[in-house]
Amino acid sequence: MKLLKPIQEYIETLGTTSLSEERKTVLQPLIDYINSKKKEEKPIQLNFICTHNSRRSHLAQIWAQTMAEYFGIKSIKCYSGGTEATAVYPMVVETLENTGFEISKEGDSKNPVYSIKYALEKSPIIAFSKKYDDEANPAADFAAIMTCSQADEGCPFVAGSEKRIAIMYEDPKISDGTPQQKEVYLERSIQIATEMKFIFSQIIS
Repeated sequence: MKLLKPIQEYIETLGTTSLSEERKTVLQPLIDYINSKKKEEKPIQLNFICTHNSRRSHLAQIWAQTMAEYFGIKSIKCYSGGTEATAVYPMVVETLENTGFEISKEGDSKNPVYSIKYALEKSPIIAFSKKYDDEANPAADFAAIMTCSQADEGCPFVAGSEKRIAIMYEDPKISDGTPQQKEVYLERSIQIATEMKFIFSQIIS
């Protein structure tokens, strides 16, 4: 395991004992999916989907990939997408940087591409807003993890997915432009990171 030291130390502060049994039940289908793919010795592809692919789906993708590395889960690749493309929201980038991720912005378009480094010997995660069926994402043999109710309702069928799993998160967008914005985005990042830590702690090595 070669995570960047600040991220490694941050993950070790996250406790999963506070997760409710109700929430663990929500997370269990993703645990079962990953374990079944590992048992079959097949690649694991997870596509986290939200309406705009700007906040929750990126946080989930990045934390899932990071936790897979933390727990030494091989052959896993995490993606994200939306029902439409917008842009990664800047507060998501700032929140992750404050956690220890090394992030560089490539280009200055309305939908910039971010290179997100989380480990020493791993290629960085390339993050930008895109539709879930973008060519950067898998076309088949993946689990579609719906992170917002709007995407879950608006995308009753995700082409190519072999499993559809709903893990909903409240949109931190509700805090945009308020004094609580930074706090709310951090809370959502902590929640997602903690739940991804729990999920990957349950994977059979």
